[in-house]
Amino acid sequence: MEKIKNSLFQMINSGLLLLFSFSCIYPFYYIIINSLSNPADIANGVYFIPKNITWAAYQQLSHIPNLYHSVFISVARTIVGTVLTVMSCTFVGYLVTKKHMPCRKWIYRFFIFTMFFNSGLIPWYMIMKELHLKNNFLLYVLPSMISAFFIILIKTYIESLPTSLEESAEVDGAGTLTIFTKIIFPLSMPIVACIAVFTAVNQWNSWADNFYLVSDSRLDTLQLLLYRNLQSNMANMLQSSASSTTAASMSSSAHVTATSIKHAMTVITVLPILVVYPLMQKYFVKGIMLGAVKG
Repeated sequence: MEKIKNSLFQMINSGLLLLFSFSCIYPFYYIIINSLSNPADIANGVYFIPKNITWAAYQQLSHIPNLYHSVFISVARTIVGTVLTVMSCTFVGYLVTKKHMPCRKWIYRFFIFTMFFNSGLIPWYMIMKELHLKNNFLLYVLPSMISAFFIILIKTYIESLPTSLEESAEVDGAGTLTIFTKIIFPLSMPIVACIAVFTAVNQWNSWADNFYLVSDSRLDTLQLLLYRNLQSNMANMLQSSASSTTAASMSSSAHVTATSIKHAMTVITVLPILVVYPLMQKYFVKGIMLGAVKG
């Protein structure tokens, strides 16, 4: 009887988990199959299998002016911004663990203070303008170099490492920078990977700084470019593309609609994160768990 109860529990538990997984995966799967289906069939409902597959929506997106350059800008800000944020937050997090550092507690509390109080949009805009970051690529990477949340994670993780490692290195004559680069940073890879995932996602999805402070089209990010084309230029874009659709798409009567464009845009912007995140997931989970030991 006990065995039957355990089997029944496992079946119910597995069924609920499968249902939950399906509810998480299906929305994005729905967007993918609708971005590939003929718009005429989308109006009648496409739910599980794409109908009359066409790449017309993606071909339409490829005709957007400055698209590939905006992809380069988004990739560049993601890579450069992630590297700078990881290095700076890791080093600051290490420094605030050093008991002999002057005003260590006050500096750490200052970072924590920024998590609870925000200056607002107008002061932020004025500061960025005074720092000459308007229409400057550095706007995308410099303001995000320090994050109080990341410093807390790194500080907590480093404090969980054995202090004997640093003490033995100091006895051998190693300085602070040497200890950090040769010992602390390599041992902190789980938490480093964790904040790298956070930062990469934030950088890839960011568009507000581009919207408020960048008027140079050569610095437009992919997200803002797609948003502007969807909101402002959709009608003109569809008319100009009527004569440039391929013979295959015309023969299949695939006419691009605003809904198809929205689905294709969503896939393009989300897919890179979905590809990278599973590769970093084991480090992500490990970093959160280990960094929370002393939290």
